[in-house]
Amino acid sequence: MSTYEERWERFLDPEVVRPSLFMATMFITTFEILKNSIIDRIRDFYSIGWSEGETTVSPEYRTKVLSRDKSPVYASLKWLHEHQVINDDDLQSFEQLKSTRNLVAHQLFDIVTGQAESNHTEQFQVLVELLRKIEVWWVINVELATDPNYADTEVHEEGIVPGAILSLQMLLEVAGGNTELLKAWRSQRAQ
Repeated sequence: MSTYEERWERFLDPEVVRPSLFMATMFITTFEILKNSIIDRIRDFYSIGWSEGETTVSPEYRTKVLSRDKSPVYASLKWLHEHQVINDDDLQSFEQLKSTRNLVAHQLFDIVTGQAESNHTEQFQVLVELLRKIEVWWVINVELATDPNYADTEVHEEGIVPGAILSLQMLLEVAGGNTELLKAWRSQRAQ
């Protein structure tokens, strides 16, 4: 079979296209969750209230975070790096993940149909691990550290499942066809 025929074979086979499209969209979605976590967690940390349905941040947010870079993502990454939430390897990983995200987003059709190569499937776990690392740091160093109920409690990092990771796991299950969560939700509503 020629390359041309192989491409058509791949393009017309739902058993090939469906999982390829699923992983591509999950990579893009998870990368956006990571970006939101990077920015929103810090902005929320500097939050001082609500005004007209939006979070009001202290002037310190501009001077201590946003002043680091014109991009809120990179300014926040620098803040996270300075506070030892992430390291140099994590910054490199972010750049690789961002490049992959851009490739997948801009060449989605070609990647899903096998006309362009991408390693987003292999990088997906790296993406989830970086998201988890940042989220767990916030849980341990801010949420639990400021909660008097956990003052003298030993917390094991590996047992923490941050909300963003739990939501991602649920999304993967539901998008993968699992209906158990829906059944459980409906059962709870009926009570």
